[in-house]
Amino acid sequence: MAFHPGELAVQERAGVLDRAAQLSGMFTDVVPPSAVEFLEDQPWIVLGAADGEDRMWATVLYGRPGFVTVPTPSTVHIAALPLAGDPLEGALNGPVGGIALEPDTRRRMRLNGEARTAADGVTIALEQVYSNCPKYIATRYISAVAPPRPARHTGTLLDARAIELLGNADTAFVATRAPGHGVDASHRGGNPGFLRVVDEHTLEWPDYTGNSLFNTLGNIALDPATGLTVIDPETGTTLYLSGRAEVVWEDGGFPSAQRLVRYIVDATVRLEHAAPLRWALERPARNPPIDTGVTPRP
Repeated sequence: MAFHPGELAVQERAGVLDRAAQLSGMFTDVVPPSAVEFLEDQPWIVLGAADGEDRMWATVLYGRPGFVTVPTPSTVHIAALPLAGDPLEGALNGPVGGIALEPDTRRRMRLNGEARTAADGVTIALEQVYSNCPKYIATRYISAVAPPRPARHTGTLLDARAIELLGNADTAFVATRAPGHGVDASHRGGNPGFLRVVDEHTLEWPDYTGNSLFNTLGNIALDPATGLTVIDPETGTTLYLSGRAEVVWEDGGFPSAQRLVRYIVDATVRLEHAAPLRWALERPARNPPIDTGVTPRP
């Protein structure tokens, strides 16, 4: 079966079962030859996984192009480890979801499987590989590379700095899981403000029209554990959140939203000036507008 029960339930509720079934042939467990070069060109890759306390997080690994390789069609090797202080430092052994995203071309590829960490990096035995469309991805290019000098801050709520980072973000990465069906890492994009802070423990974001697969929302339907990460493209400051999500079947005041995700934050890690890459915006994505006059529902 291409889809697990959570994905099927969300597809049915959204009325897209037939459309999703037509796309089920896109999944494979190997990297197509045409995608090998794409992966090897990337200077970063996002992985989602659980930490030692079973909390979900999304992490970002960095390296010079060529640090992601495909030793065999069913294996990806990443010659890097999480940054010092990253919540998944030392935890990438077991189910992982991966996404390789190229902001200057807006191409992206999903890579899910079982990870094993060694001194030379992380190796993923692939179970699910597929590509996504370029919707909601802002076009950016690398403007500079800077040595990481992270300062680590942790907490259990959204402080003023976290709220600022979330409010300015047009890109986020989400890590989810479905017990017995693996882990997934996905991209979420929108105009700044699409990550709406309701209070110091609660976020909401819209779910716009997509590919009808509902990998992320289907996972949430089975297990609320979710990680969310945003990166300040100008400073490299990275905010990692871990918490619990639910799908709300209303638009929440977000224009063009089909649904929204409500997210309760349990833990936060912020690494100031951690990421080595600096990104300059070339062209915003064609995202739906954000109605800043809407008061979030408590």
